[in-house]
Amino acid sequence: MSTTSEAVTEGIRVRVQSVYVEERSSPEDQHWFFAYQVRIQNESDNTFQLVSRHWVITDGDGQEQEVRGAGVVGEQPVLEPGDHFEYTSACPLTTPVGSMHGTYQLVSANGDRLEALIAPFGLGAPTAVH
Repeated sequence: MSTTSEAVTEGIRVRVQSVYVEERSSPEDQHWFFAYQVRIQNESDNTFQLVSRHWVITDGDGQEQEVRGAGVVGEQPVLEPGDHFEYTSACPLTTPVGSMHGTYQLVSANGDRLEALIAPFGLGAPTAVH
């Protein structure tokens, strides 16, 4: 599975790229740490506010963990047409490989709700066999 993904939902483009963070990982302790950078681009004609997120994190053993919360990195950005928002976050795993996918919940200026897809992307330590 690729360490990058991209999806467009009604003009909201979500790109993600993950990287393995060796200095924060401890394979001997079954701890692998991954960072991921997200870019959310508003290619629609409407203004949207990102109000919440829903992630599904799957480790190499197939165990799933769901994470839901308000906004992203403590913010609920407003995206005017043509605007983008970027942030970096992280995910620890107990296996050297895994994947993530999910959705962002957005609300338009006139109150319409939109669920923007976050396409699946892989998490993998360089020494792991995929």
